[in-house]
Amino acid sequence: MKAQDADTLPIPRWALKVTSVVGAIAVALGAFGAHALKDELLTNGNTDVWKTAVFYHLIHSILLAMLSLSSDKFNKLAYVFILSGVILFSGSLYLLCFLDLVWLGPITPIGGLFLILGWLALSRKFI
Repeated sequence: MKAQDADTLPIPRWALKVTSVVGAIAVALGAFGAHALKDELLTNGNTDVWKTAVFYHLIHSILLAMLSLSSDKFNKLAYVFILSGVILFSGSLYLLCFLDLVWLGPITPIGGLFLILGWLALSRKFI
């Protein structure tokens, strides 16, 4: 294996499994927020925060699926950055909607940075 390909490997089965669960959770949380949590989100003024979390979660779930199903070699670095970004960015926003944990605030931009790094890791392949 070439040194430049050290972060690209054959598609592992775990990535397909993880991606499926991440996508299912995104859809479930979107539905949960639109129905079961609707009144609470409106009362707390967190509807837009929840929608932002779900939007980024869904979009990046699709990207994770594309990475997992790519016929090209698996880009592990991009996958790990994006998965970490989803967990930190969307996860912190979901929690901020219901928990008054001030320390979660700085986690959201760190998650956003991981999402950006994931996209850059993916773009590195095409530059």
